[in-house]
Amino acid sequence: MPGDRPTMPPVRLHSEAELARDALTAPLLARAVRLARWAGPSRPVAAGGVLTEPDLRAAAEHLGLGADEEGPGYVAEAWQLAVDTGLIEVREPADGAAAGQETDGDADGDAGGEETTGVATPGQELRLITEGSPRDVLDIWLGGFGTVLADAAAPDLAEIVDQIGDDGELDLDGIDWNPEEEADFLDGVLGNLYLLTALDEQDPGRAVPLPALAAAMIVPDDMEEPTDDILEEISEAMVRLDDQFRMLEPTGLVEYQPVDEALIEEVDGEGRFPETAESPHGPDEEDVSRYGMVRLTPLGVFGVRNRMLDAGIDAPAVGDLADKGAEVLLDALPGHPEPAARAEAEQWLARRTPDGAARELLAAARGDDPGAPLRRLACQQTLSLVGAAAEPALREVLDDRHLGGLARVWLAERAMPDIPEPSEEMVFWLTVDTLAAQLAADGDSAELRDLVRGLVEQSGSFFDSAWRVDHPATAEVLEAMGRLHPDKKAAKQARKAAFKARSRA
Repeated sequence: MPGDRPTMPPVRLHSEAELARDALTAPLLARAVRLARWAGPSRPVAAGGVLTEPDLRAAAEHLGLGADEEGPGYVAEAWQLAVDTGLIEVREPADGAAAGQETDGDADGDAGGEETTGVATPGQELRLITEGSPRDVLDIWLGGFGTVLADAAAPDLAEIVDQIGDDGELDLDGIDWNPEEEADFLDGVLGNLYLLTALDEQDPGRAVPLPALAAAMIVPDDMEEPTDDILEEISEAMVRLDDQFRMLEPTGLVEYQPVDEALIEEVDGEGRFPETAESPHGPDEEDVSRYGMVRLTPLGVFGVRNRMLDAGIDAPAVGDLADKGAEVLLDALPGHPEPAARAEAEQWLARRTPDGAARELLAAARGDDPGAPLRRLACQQTLSLVGAAAEPALREVLDDRHLGGLARVWLAERAMPDIPEPSEEMVFWLTVDTLAAQLAADGDSAELRDLVRGLVEQSGSFFDSAWRVDHPATAEVLEAMGRLHPDKKAAKQARKAAFKARSRA
């Protein structure tokens, strides 16, 4: 059922054109595209569709990696990505001339004495790189990202080699690797990064320390101080994540500052990084960058969100509600972080006239149901973004029990003339409604505690009248005031007023 789907906070996505540019400039895809063009019109390949040694060297020179000792590895990775994404197609040659033969030739096209088994040609997807839409480019990137992510979750090649016996057989049981668990762990880490990016109101692109990511996945919520075993597990996860993020960075998914190699070499005999062994809270802030820092790029946010959607997770993006009704907007905004809520409201308003938007919002804000106070709060916040052209719509509801107080506040904030004085009943009703919205949004927060204290200080007789307010949340609000007010006498008055309100109801 839709209600059972996990829900993430909304993220702000870059445009598809911007994301496509990011994808095309990511090192791995950029190299794959260049190799696909270089491979044309056809190029003999060895078993498994890989480049022959001479062509591997020639490709490294073509990519400007000839002098880099890691160059052949970068070429092999980019070539495999090109094959996996359809930028390059590998097939058996029609005439068999190039297959199964050893040829003497130069590195520009012949195998140089190495046996070849097929031919590589530019694939159909290569045309989409230049002729397709930004979405076509992103679909190619997503396919490549998926294969690299799967490779990152695979066991290290050295571990596999170690499990090959004298008889040449691979001992699968000897490899400490569960493919589902490893993939789930990496997806969980990326999910945590995504969540932190979505919730960071000040700096969504802030880098996260690797120890914090590992600990979030491993330390139980109810554990006050990690045990030695947990600390060792965190260190092992950090080493594993360090390798994985190094693999993922060339895709453009993340920006990553690796773990200081000296730290990895200093891992003590108990299997922990030195600083994490001394302090359960991890390294000092000044040293934290040595332990690895990672952030999702805008392209990474897009990629992880797509994986979440494929997994059935509700992962909204800002702008999803622009064509929805005001009821949907007002129900959703209270759950958004403040910057995302404002951006969502702005996009919704941009598709409507100020007067029409105000009327739609006000109509959706009515109601006595439990969610109505929060809807009215979201309505008030959204209307704060609307200009003076909405004035007629606000004046139409001045006598409305639900909306009259809200409308007066809006008009007063804009110094509009001829604002009628509200009745005492309307003032009290708006006060209860506002407190009910704050209570629903943040619970017993410090902000609400300050609001309650200030309200009682302004009106010493507040509780004498508040219990009579004809609002569904009156008793609940008064009970909350009794919990929150620091003065025992005022708190007792609030509880008595709450009892009267319940008796009256």
